[in-house]
Amino acid sequence: MRAVPPPPTIRRVSADFSVKPTLTGDRVLLRPFVDDDVAAFQAALADPEVVRLTGSPAGEAVDPGRLRAWYGTRNAQPDRLDLAVVDRATGACVGEVVLNEWDGHNRSCNFRTLIGPAGRDRGLGTEAVRLVVGYGFDRLELHRISLEVFAVNPRARRVYEKVGFVAEGVLRQVLRDGDDWVDATVMSILAPEWALHRGHPQG
Repeated sequence: MRAVPPPPTIRRVSADFSVKPTLTGDRVLLRPFVDDDVAAFQAALADPEVVRLTGSPAGEAVDPGRLRAWYGTRNAQPDRLDLAVVDRATGACVGEVVLNEWDGHNRSCNFRTLIGPAGRDRGLGTEAVRLVVGYGFDRLELHRISLEVFAVNPRARRVYEKVGFVAEGVLRQVLRDGDDWVDATVMSILAPEWALHRGHPQG
């Protein structure tokens, strides 16, 4: 009687999101949150442009207690990575980067970022995205990182394209913007792509 071969071994990757690293670039530092960061996010979320580009409810007051409770628990989350973006030139927190919606079986995550007015137009966001995406592939062994970007935010889309995210499709009219409806583009970057260009697809 012919022996039945054993089933193949399936390698299960369990990314360790409980580790909250500090990642250092030329212009930015990504680190776990501290209590003083709450004031920076309160200011950012009060900015009309931030509210519009992130699809946050317009005119909704920012509750400091709620922000403090949210950011005070981010460092303890075992299934996502939230890091503050710090401008190395000033030492100020100017935003955040987030890997969330982790799918362990498919080794995938969603990505989002928020950069406040104090961090705009100096390349801080681009470097922050490269740092956290690189960590996702190199240390967390992710295979895919995806995001959605609203059509009213071409600046963010250019950043994602510079890092190597590729447009996949359009979600039609997902955001109400005054009297208009706004599309969102789904974008992603894969581990083999990152291995080829390391966040510099044009260079």
